[in-house]
Amino acid sequence: MGDPAGIGPEIVVRALLERPDLREQVVVAGDVATLRRAVEVVQPLSVPGRLEVVEIDGPEQWAQASRRGFGLVQTCVPFALVPWGRISAQAGRAAADSIAAAARWVLDGRARAMVTAPVHKESLAAAGLPHPGHTEFLQTLAAEHEGVPVSRMPVRMMLSAPGLATVLVSIHVSLRQALEAVTLERVLDTIRITASHYSRCGMPGARIAVAGLNPHAGEGGLFGQEEIDILRPAVERAQAEGLNVSGPHAPDTVFMRARQGEFDVVVAMYHDQGLIPVKLLGLEHGVNTTLGLPMVRTSPDHGTAFDLAGTGRASAASLLAAVDAAIEMSRR
Repeated sequence: MGDPAGIGPEIVVRALLERPDLREQVVVAGDVATLRRAVEVVQPLSVPGRLEVVEIDGPEQWAQASRRGFGLVQTCVPFALVPWGRISAQAGRAAADSIAAAARWVLDGRARAMVTAPVHKESLAAAGLPHPGHTEFLQTLAAEHEGVPVSRMPVRMMLSAPGLATVLVSIHVSLRQALEAVTLERVLDTIRITASHYSRCGMPGARIAVAGLNPHAGEGGLFGQEEIDILRPAVERAQAEGLNVSGPHAPDTVFMRARQGEFDVVVAMYHDQGLIPVKLLGLEHGVNTTLGLPMVRTSPDHGTAFDLAGTGRASAASLLAAVDAAIEMSRR
């Protein structure tokens, strides 16, 4: 359900209203009272055919719920409704508990894929969660499930919109730390994880472009040595492993070239380098996919939108794109 003080519960309800077919495939992990409040916001009493929130005991009971509305499992301790648009430890804890429950369903084979509505990082921190966001939290949960240290389960964030997909070498760290994270092994791991994901989805020869770190990809060392010392050797090692990868390419044009069809995916060196071009194409269609997990996980490419929470105006387009992507990936 995402953060109960944000738009997550509302867009879940709106998605299931706009796409009734999904009620036969989707089970919500969250809080019953929060989702019922979301129904009141999105579908006022004056609207006929009110959507019903049906509390069930587990994802296996989805069928009986879909006949009346949509199924919801109470995955957090029931709590008093939190105010819209406010950071709180209660909201962060409810969101975290719901994420953990849904992840375990998928890791245990009780569900096929996981789609997460937006969370607020400050609320997660207020609840004592030692992770800056979904990606790192899910990495920890999956590593625990597999019985391996987190270091043995490297994950990467992929953001995609129609016509462009980009995978990030580093995620939620400062820009200074992000530059320090551009190492040969980390870039090579990102290429491998990207290739593995596309191979699992039926594209073993996916064309991977590696973006340069410096302007014009360093101009032969005039603007920095990272392309010569780190990126080019990483690309060459990946090519020697049989991966269809090229670069480093000038970062100011590689995303345009990908959108024009030259590449299937771009490996970006840091968070904003890769996310700005994707989000420029439109948040309403953006999808966030976590690569490297032993399960499918997607999410909409936007935040909790506290300023919109409770108004009923939030669009479910990105969430629907994330659900459709999860269904398609899990089928493959």
